[in-house]
Amino acid sequence: MRQRSGSWELRVYAGRDPVSGKKRWVSRTVAGGKREAARALAKLSAEVGGRVVAPTSATVADLLEQWFAFARDDFSPKTVLETRGFMDRNLLPNLGSMPLSRLGTHDVDRLYRTLRKEGAQDGGPLAPATVRRIHGILRRALDQGVRWNWIPANPAAAATAPRVDARELVPPAPSDVATLFALAQERDPEFATFVMLAAATGARRSELVALRWPAVDLEAGTVTIRGGIVIGPDGLVEKDTKTHRVRRVALDPTTLQQLKDHLGRVVERAGACGVMLDGRAFVFSHEIDGSSSWRPDSTSRAFRRLRVRAGCEHVRLHDLRHYVATRLLVAGVDVRTVAGRLGHRNASTTLNVYAHFVAESDRDAANVLGRLFDHATEDRTPTE
Repeated sequence: MRQRSGSWELRVYAGRDPVSGKKRWVSRTVAGGKREAARALAKLSAEVGGRVVAPTSATVADLLEQWFAFARDDFSPKTVLETRGFMDRNLLPNLGSMPLSRLGTHDVDRLYRTLRKEGAQDGGPLAPATVRRIHGILRRALDQGVRWNWIPANPAAAATAPRVDARELVPPAPSDVATLFALAQERDPEFATFVMLAAATGARRSELVALRWPAVDLEAGTVTIRGGIVIGPDGLVEKDTKTHRVRRVALDPTTLQQLKDHLGRVVERAGACGVMLDGRAFVFSHEIDGSSSWRPDSTSRAFRRLRVRAGCEHVRLHDLRHYVATRLLVAGVDVRTVAGRLGHRNASTTLNVYAHFVAESDRDAANVLGRLFDHATEDRTPTE
């Protein structure tokens, strides 16, 4: 507290700048006597203790980088790679050099408008869903900046991220799936096995490429899904399932026979090369001994080529998962069983995604009950 001519200058220490390391001070000038100045100083000190933020020399890039280093250990390898990509392509070039203390909601909104017009790598627009993902990264980083006392408030919290319209769920028809499998069987029986297993189990792409032969019980007709393989910053990473749960999925006789034939080819190929199949060999591998898995992105590219040749351009690999869910629900299989097969954490997730098809199944159930009443009425013997 320093006395000036007719006023008092108050200064309270507010920690060190997170970038420069210099001391930061919150200053205020008040008029009046020494007693009033002392009360104002006590109030200011309490405010600083309550996280009033002093100006910092940090830029948006400084915060993003420190937040990413802090948060990445809690991310999956795939999320680490994707988050780093969005930062390098979209956030750092556009906002990185801006002083963090000057970043406002209008700057964030302007960024989103720019990304919607020309944010893609080819200079085209980014999809609303992608911009919302970028919004999520920026908002989380700025939230951390508030907790670290770098900024007083999060300017992205009030920003307007683009609305994402729900994509209409149109699962492939059984005829489409049959066409895709038949063409794959003709050209590449190993990939045909992958397609059939996807359309029979509803497993995720990452889970299928992570499947090992010890998890396949050919006698019981089941596969045990323990984890998945994703692409991380340093290559392929094997991890647990999305819900961190192991599940066992039953196979139908046709899919089971397809797997048996596939195993026969794998063993025969290894024997012809004088190689023993690895004890924990992957079901889908380009290595003779099965020691490494297929890449998840390679399976998607192979499926895109297959669907073009088959004239089924509208079918994505992930749609085989929707195919499994909707066919089971329409057939009257209970939601909890379907959720377990898909690896959803709980049945409510399945209901949220496939509510329309549950309603369709319920209509079929009503018709079945109605037919029972009709038969009961027809069979009733009239009384005098």
